[in-house]
Amino acid sequence: MIEETPSIVNNWIQDWSLLSESWRVGLVVFALVFGTAVVAYIASFVVGAIERRFKKTDNAWDDALLHAARRPVVAFVWLQGVYWAAEVAHRYSDAEIFSVNDTLLQIGFVWLLVWTLLRFIKQGEEILTSPLKMKTPMDYTTVNAVSKLSRAVVIITAVLIALQSLGYSISGVLAFGGVGGIAVGFAAKDLLANFFGGFIIHLDRPFKVGDWIRSPDRNIEGTVEHIGWRLTTVRTFDKRPLYVPNAVFTQVAVENPSRMFNRRISETIGIRYADVGQMATIVADIRNMLENHEDIDHDQTLIVNFLAFNASSLDIMVYTFTKTIQWVRFHEVKQDVLLKISDIIEGYGAEVAFPTRTLHMPDGVRVASNQAGKGDSGDASNAEPGSSRAPVDGSEGSTETQGDSAEATGN
Repeated sequence: MIEETPSIVNNWIQDWSLLSESWRVGLVVFALVFGTAVVAYIASFVVGAIERRFKKTDNAWDDALLHAARRPVVAFVWLQGVYWAAEVAHRYSDAEIFSVNDTLLQIGFVWLLVWTLLRFIKQGEEILTSPLKMKTPMDYTTVNAVSKLSRAVVIITAVLIALQSLGYSISGVLAFGGVGGIAVGFAAKDLLANFFGGFIIHLDRPFKVGDWIRSPDRNIEGTVEHIGWRLTTVRTFDKRPLYVPNAVFTQVAVENPSRMFNRRISETIGIRYADVGQMATIVADIRNMLENHEDIDHDQTLIVNFLAFNASSLDIMVYTFTKTIQWVRFHEVKQDVLLKISDIIEGYGAEVAFPTRTLHMPDGVRVASNQAGKGDSGDASNAEPGSSRAPVDGSEGSTETQGDSAEATGN
C-alpha cells in the first residue's frame, strides 16, 4: 500500500499544508504518471538502441528476443507506474476500484509475459523458415504446427494462472472441464474430427503449404495456401479458394504431384502404311534423339518402339521422362521433342498419318461431281478437288477419298 511508496512522497502529502490534501494527492498522481511516461520513453529508446546494435551480429535469436520484449517492456513500465499512482490514490480514497490494484497488477504481469512469449514464438517461426537467416530452413508447415501448439500451451497456462489469481480453484476448473468436455465432445464431434484431422496432416505431412494436391475421390485440386486446425485452404487453378474440412483428408486418397521427381512424356505417333520401309530407321533416330536430349532424364525409363498396326497408321510409342517438374517448362520441353520427331519423320520423306478411308467400286461405276454446272461429271479434268473417278475400262478399281464426300452414280 502507501507504505511501499517512497517515504518522502508520503511525508510530503501528509505534512505540506500549502495545498489541500486532494490537490496534493492529485499532484503526486500526476507526477507519477508523468514520470512513468518519461521512463517508458527512455526504456523504449534504450531497448531500440540495443536491438539495432544486436542486428549487426550473426545471432538472430537475440534480435528476436529483444524485438519480442520491446513493447512489453514499455507496457511493464506503464503498468508499474499506474499501479503506484493507484496505490497513492487508494490511500486517500474509498473508491472500490482501487481495492483490486494487487489483483490487476498480477494479471497484468501474466498478460505481459504471455504477450512477450507469443511475440517471441512468432519471431522464432520467421527465423526457422527464412532462407536468409537459416542455412537449412525448416519446413513451414511443421514450424507453423509447432508454433500453434506452443501458443495454445502458453494461452491455456496463462488462463489457469489468471483464474488462480482471481481466487478460483484450478482443480475445480479442471474437474468441471473434464465433465463438460464429454458433453462438448458429443455436441462438437465434427469440430473435433476436423481438429484431429489437422493434427494428422501435421503429423504425417502428406502435403504442405505451397504443394499442388488433388484427390481422385473428390473434386479437389489446387495449391495449398493454409493448413488450419479446422480447414485447409486450397487455391484452385482458376484462382478460386476451396475450403476443405481437415476430416476429409483422413477419408480420401490424396495425390501430391509436387513431390514427383520427373514429368512423363507418353505419346503415340502414327506414320502412313506407305512408309513402312522407313519404320526401323525412324524409330532408331527418335531413340537416339531422346538419348542425347539435354532435358530428358536418361536414368529413367526410355521406350521408343513400333507399337501396332492401327486402322490408318503404323503406331510408334514414345515414352520418356523430363528432368524438370515445372508445368510450364515441361510443355516447352515436350514441344521441342515433338517438333524434332516431326523433323525426323519428314527427313525420310515419310508423313504423319491421319484417318483415311478406302472405297472399292464395282465395275462400271463412276464418281460424279457434287456440284452441277461444272461440266461433264464423267470428265476427270472437270472433277472437283476432293472427288475422284473409278476406272471405267471394265476393271474393278479402288480410290481413297478425303475431304468432301463423293457421290457414286451408275452409267
